[in-house]
Amino acid sequence: MSSLMEKPKLILKEIEAFVPKSIDELEQFRIQYIGSKGILKTLFAEIRNIPNEQKKIYGQLVNEVKQAAEKKINLFKQQLSKKDKHDKQQIDLSMPGPGNNPGSRHPISIIRQQIIDIFHHLGFTIAEGPEIEDDWHNFSALNLPPDHPARDMQDTFFIQKDPDIVLRTHTSPVQIRTMEKYDPPIKVISPGRVYRSDNDSTHSPVFNQVEGIYIDEKVSFAELKQTLYYFVKEMFGKNTELRFRPSFFPFTEPSAEMDIAWNKNGQKEWMEILGCGLVDPAVLSNCNIDPDQYTGYAFGMGVERIAMLKFGIRDIRLFYENDIRFLEQFSPAV
Repeated sequence: MSSLMEKPKLILKEIEAFVPKSIDELEQFRIQYIGSKGILKTLFAEIRNIPNEQKKIYGQLVNEVKQAAEKKINLFKQQLSKKDKHDKQQIDLSMPGPGNNPGSRHPISIIRQQIIDIFHHLGFTIAEGPEIEDDWHNFSALNLPPDHPARDMQDTFFIQKDPDIVLRTHTSPVQIRTMEKYDPPIKVISPGRVYRSDNDSTHSPVFNQVEGIYIDEKVSFAELKQTLYYFVKEMFGKNTELRFRPSFFPFTEPSAEMDIAWNKNGQKEWMEILGCGLVDPAVLSNCNIDPDQYTGYAFGMGVERIAMLKFGIRDIRLFYENDIRFLEQFSPAV
């Protein structure tokens, strides 16, 4: 029986002599001594073989073993954790530095540039203008006098409650300024931000448009259709179905809207992507262009609408929330 009584004392000396060098060694020590199948459990099991008069002393020895093991574990766990954390914070100057993660272009920028490139191939140049406009260029010159009911179609932001100064509701004012400044032939597109008091899953108070205009002698609706046919095939693919529908815009006559076919829940549906038409003679006259000598066509589209169709995005607000998880899905920056 003396050997059973001496065993806890020997194990206690082993524990006191143990000095772990790592967290892994300390974990192995814990498993070996106080784990579910460890030495301590074996010592407790052997208490049944100890004479009754010695059980108390044996139990005290085993408890000392347990306390010594737990104390050793707690002590070195703190020390080794600090050391491990310190080691991880050390910088190895011989290692190469971290690379720069490539950014990604915003989906609106991607689609805007694609639209510009397509019309550039057709001979259109870019024209730009101010985002704060006067009433003449934003409305009146476009055949929208103050009492025209079509003004109600656009919820306008006015500057300092001045009815003559507005945040432009479309990029058509750029076309007016271009026609006032240059003589035909004129062939430009005007990409840019526009503003309307609207906000839901398919509308934003700030969004992007690309509008185009072509003024020359004998410009026809057939030329407009062929231009937009080319655009749709280049943007959405050669097999894209499209159609024109009669519509109304105060600054074009006749006017139309273009739809493309898309798949929604396994069924074909039509989605309007742009408006267009021949420039109204009154608009040409407002810009000092002779409507008896020149004709022209105009078109306009929302960049967000094209991007939503192109990328399968259902909520326009995703474009403006700057969620990195959303933006990282698009092409690397170039």
